[in-house]
Amino acid sequence: MLSAHMDLVDPDHISAVKTYWNAPVMPKGQGLKAVDLFNAIESGKVKFVWIMGTNPVVSMPNRGQVERALSKCDMVVVSDIVESNDTLNYAHIALPATGWSEKDGTVTNSERRISRQRGILPPPGSAKHDWQILCEVASKMGFGEAFNFTHPSQIFCEYAGLTGYQNNGKRQLDLSPLQALSEAQYNGLSPLQWPFHTVIKAENAASSNSQSNLNPQLTSKHPFEDKRIATPSVKAKLIPVTLRAPLHVSSYADPFVVNRDQ
Repeated sequence: MLSAHMDLVDPDHISAVKTYWNAPVMPKGQGLKAVDLFNAIESGKVKFVWIMGTNPVVSMPNRGQVERALSKCDMVVVSDIVESNDTLNYAHIALPATGWSEKDGTVTNSERRISRQRGILPPPGSAKHDWQILCEVASKMGFGEAFNFTHPSQIFCEYAGLTGYQNNGKRQLDLSPLQALSEAQYNGLSPLQWPFHTVIKAENAASSNSQSNLNPQLTSKHPFEDKRIATPSVKAKLIPVTLRAPLHVSSYADPFVVNRDQ
């Protein structure tokens, strides 16, 4: 997907992201999914991979194939919080990244509630946050002006602005009432749930020193309460399904079911 839950095959979504970020080059379609990616690495079609926040040698199916792919790849970069693991064994470049207890930003849970997360420990050694690593690499590639963030609040506000850009109620995710938060307001953000009914009062949004709680100005609402679904027809798509029983059913005498790659 594109950023802000936008669709890679929707011309309006592509145009919104392209215009908002002044990005003349946009993807023409979906990229490779995880399994297909490692197939492409093994076949030599993909020669560079940057692995961040995951350990695919352990987490992906067909470990042997993943190891073969990484061993053939021209360049493997791995960002991780540990000194060694199964995937780091194949890294040409290892970048020390922060762990959950050191991260600083926001987390959104499955009920759409945004919570401010603050690190309880300083980053150890030369470890950096993922966003800092990405910004430094972008700068080396000549894109420093677009990645000149110095605080996670700046990234949050830019993302919030994108969610509301050319939206006009067409997309469920719209955090634009939060796009003008000051760093102090971001730091003092209380948990809140999108979508929102109202916007932040102008005097609060403009005050760089305000520590006021934003929740009284932002009232959550239920998604689709206007009976409009985020589809071209604004109606829900219902797909009938037929139950297909598993080929092998476990029993007391035969309690185990083994999955294998086809």
